Amino acid sequence: MKLVVVSAGLSVPSSTRLLADRLAAAVDRRTPVDIQVVELRDLAVEIAHNFTNGFPGRTLAAALDAVTEADGLIVVTPVFSASYSGLFKSFFDVLDKDALAGKPVLIAATGGSARHSLVLEHALRPLFAYLRAVVVPTAVYAASEDWGAEGLPDRIDRAAGELGALMTGLSTARPEKKQKQPVVPFAEQLAALAPTSPSGV
Repeated sequence: MKLVVVSAGLSVPSSTRLLADRLAAAVDRRTPVDIQVVELRDLAVEIAHNFTNGFPGRTLAAALDAVTEADGLIVVTPVFSASYSGLFKSFFDVLDKDALAGKPVLIAATGGSARHSLVLEHALRPLFAYLRAVVVPTAVYAASEDWGAEGLPDRIDRAAGELGALMTGLSTARPEKKQKQPVVPFAEQLAALAPTSPSGV
């Protein structure tokens, strides 16, 4: 199975990338996966050009294909102005609207203060719900004081376990080819729900 990690960290070294790597390693310990990391910092110029000319550059196209073909995703962003970074959002804006449908996604974020932890529920989870991804229940936020403290390793392990379980379950249940479902008129759907007993009984 293929796990793609999308990191929106800007600095080197980056706490965002560090959290992404720890999450990926925790998944791999439970469910062996092929890990590919997409560093959005390296794609910033191509993402901007995609907005202006409508075509992804070679490196951006490869990253978009990797995300589309992945069996699961880990997405990690730093918190800017109480939300995900603009670079993070821009990448998912240029991704095909159906690319994440039904795909397991683990959301995570880093910030300087624990006060921004709700960004996971108020910004990231709604974004990926809109993209029709299957977001794991446990999201992981790491503030500056969380590194080396109790609690963060447990959250990482719990979230990784949930993602691994989803990836395994969905990959085995995934059909070989998506079958187009016939459109049933609404009147026929209602008729199928109607009682079959004789009239007046």
